[in-house]
Amino acid sequence: MNGDSLTGNLVRLVAIDLDEDARLLSEWDRDSEFQRLLNSESASRYNPKQVREFFEKEIDSMHFYMIQRLEDNRKIGLIDLNGIDWVSRNAWVGIGIGEREFWGKGYGTDAMKVLLRYAFTILNLQRVTLNVFDFNQRGYASYKKSGFKEEGRLPGALLKAGKRCDLIFMGILRSEWEELQNQTQ
Repeated sequence: MNGDSLTGNLVRLVAIDLDEDARLLSEWDRDSEFQRLLNSESASRYNPKQVREFFEKEIDSMHFYMIQRLEDNRKIGLIDLNGIDWVSRNAWVGIGIGEREFWGKGYGTDAMKVLLRYAFTILNLQRVTLNVFDFNQRGYASYKKSGFKEEGRLPGALLKAGKRCDLIFMGILRSEWEELQNQTQ
């Protein structure tokens, strides 16, 4: 990984540019498969103005980044830390690769590793948690590669496309992340 705390092997995490990125996020929102993998709620459609208004309201409560490919600076996804509890030093992470052509190519895993490094070394967090749907096996495998462990499962908690599915909770502690870093050096 690069010396820059927000740069990995394939991607860098960059601040959102509301003028430019609201349109892009709105386009990704129109992809029903992206919505299905990203959200537990019903699919929603937001125009660029609505996306901008959301971020203007929420931007101070989250660490939100666009995922940008190093190869060509193309923005291909989003990642954020939210729900940060500064007393317990815990946070939730969310990620989505909006450009389908880059699914399953390691960009999400690289972005997650970069975000974890940032969370544990810059923000001094102690724990990062996420949830994933049981049908999202690509996401589940990516999170495992990043060091997350399955910590719990709510069987049949969600209804997606007329089928019941499990909601899986995964987490990683700073000590576990540090151990992984020592193994790769």
